[in-house]
Amino acid sequence: MLFEQIATGGCQSYLVGCEATCAAVLIDPEIRQLDRYHAHAARDGLRIRYVVDTHTHADHFSAAHHFGQTAGIPVVMHRDSPAPFADMRLDDGDILAVGNLRLTAMHTPGHTRDSMCLRLEDRIFTGDTLLIGATGRTDLPTGDPEALRTNMSGGKTVAQLLAEAAAKTPFMSLDELRARVERKEPMIVLDVREKDAYQAGHVPGARHLPRGQLELRVNDELPDPTLRILTVCEFGKISTLAAASLRDLGFMRAAALDGGMKAWRDAGYPLTAVTGTSGPRTGGVC
Repeated sequence: MLFEQIATGGCQSYLVGCEATCAAVLIDPEIRQLDRYHAHAARDGLRIRYVVDTHTHADHFSAAHHFGQTAGIPVVMHRDSPAPFADMRLDDGDILAVGNLRLTAMHTPGHTRDSMCLRLEDRIFTGDTLLIGATGRTDLPTGDPEALRTNMSGGKTVAQLLAEAAAKTPFMSLDELRARVERKEPMIVLDVREKDAYQAGHVPGARHLPRGQLELRVNDELPDPTLRILTVCEFGKISTLAAASLRDLGFMRAAALDGGMKAWRDAGYPLTAVTGTSGPRTGGVC
């Protein structure tokens, strides 16, 4: 599988391709990134077969309609989408075939009525249903906080995945991590948040590897599967998924920090921040 993540501010879009057939799908494209999408597809010899919006966007201008009009590519959205230009509408459980890849639609209303996630092999494209350390806002048109709460806590989607990951993932307490950091024990603390969150303050000595790039870079970043690895995110949920993925990939000593960085900060434990080009700055929390 070929995988490219393209960021526009805080918004993420993805180009995913099947190596065997060169078919590709573009997920949540942003209009200002058109040239990059075409360049990445051309570089890897991919032909974009579908363009998907996981929900009706309010925080950026989607390029889905543009692709549909100019390239004759089917625009895919959830069945409840109000967009008149959607050519294919998926319902919960429907499968989108892209070459040999299979993306399964998971209806997750809450951020918007038409929000859906897409499950593909070892990853899930959550749109604005689940963010890094947060969930999507629900005060926009068709937003529904109760529906989002159900999906996150009592539904069969993200909550199930978190529960399954937690069941096979060991956790490390804040006090144990602090003691190990102070003793400088051999261990990799892997911060899987986005770059700006990592730079604002992380566990001293932690390395940065965003969750969205974990499977792509793990072999280069972590060549030794016998290492003890502790994954860290904002609240402990994304890091749980990351640790579970690492264990599935053979890193059997991977664990997640219980409570995440919020709990670490609330406890007043030391942080390292990256400020400008002057390098890391270490200190406590006021």
